[in-house]
Amino acid sequence: MTDGGPGTGRSRRPRNSAELQEQIRATRGEIRDQVRQTRAHFDEANARLTARSGRNLVGAIGLGVGLGALVIVSLVIWKPIFVLLAMALVGFGTSELAVAVRHAGIRVPRVGAAVAGVLAVPAAYVSVLPAPDQTGAGRLPTPLVPGGWLAAVVFAVVVAVLWRLLQQPARPVAGRLLGRDLLVTAFVQLYVTGLGTSAVVLLAQRGGQWWTLAFLAVVVASDVFAYVTGLRFGKHPMAPRISPKKTWEGLAGAAVATIVLGAVLAPLLLDRPIWFGAVFGVVILATGTLGDLGESMIKRDIGVKDMSSWLPGHGGLLDRLDSVLPSAAVALALFLATA
Repeated sequence: MTDGGPGTGRSRRPRNSAELQEQIRATRGEIRDQVRQTRAHFDEANARLTARSGRNLVGAIGLGVGLGALVIVSLVIWKPIFVLLAMALVGFGTSELAVAVRHAGIRVPRVGAAVAGVLAVPAAYVSVLPAPDQTGAGRLPTPLVPGGWLAAVVFAVVVAVLWRLLQQPARPVAGRLLGRDLLVTAFVQLYVTGLGTSAVVLLAQRGGQWWTLAFLAVVVASDVFAYVTGLRFGKHPMAPRISPKKTWEGLAGAAVATIVLGAVLAPLLLDRPIWFGAVFGVVILATGTLGDLGESMIKRDIGVKDMSSWLPGHGGLLDRLDSVLPSAAVALALFLATA
């Protein structure tokens, strides 16, 4: 006799242990099949998104959330944590670009570029820290011209260039090629180290952590909304020869997001009026977009699709920092101009 009659909706109870084990195996198999089907559907959908956007969405979201959480914690809890993070990013970024330009036959010292960049970050940060006020009223404001920052960047350029010159006797090249190597070596430092250290110079200012958080939030909003609106509505490429995935529709979506977010953050974090926040959002959108397109042009010139494959779903580190680097410098300029 079985439990329940027709229409009761209850399964027949196993009569013995062998039948119970058979039912467990069958249920386990059904669960595995369902998991495989769900995974296949998910992979298919992710592949379609990757084909349209050129980015692994799952990897990008996971890595982005992790890096974002680390940045927020470093800014809110203790500024030197962000300086350590900046040292790592600048070191990896300069090394990555030094390796990438080798595809074009340009020799930039990978280790020398990384060492110069890493040393410049804390030097720039410490050089612009507000000096203690001997009267006991607090700390004196940082000078509007951060000369120590510029000295740190020049130091990084000199170290990297000398490192390349010291490599010349071991692997000599013609004078014209050596000159090209030295120019690109200096460019790597000016681009990655110079713009990257501007973020820690901004951080060192009084209330600079909030400005840093604000410009990073606007950059992320610009990237996310450009991606979403471009994926959904994008039909007109902005610069098809440079970056075929970017569309005017995506830029419009990013513009709305950055203006709104900037207007919200200005009175909350920047101690500035709402109209300043709207301007802040537009300026960061412009620099981030130009930075993205500029890095795409560099990749085209040296013949690579991504700077590297270090970051799953993102390509290389500089593929994620291309919007952040120039935006950091512009955020610093806005801070100094309105201080």
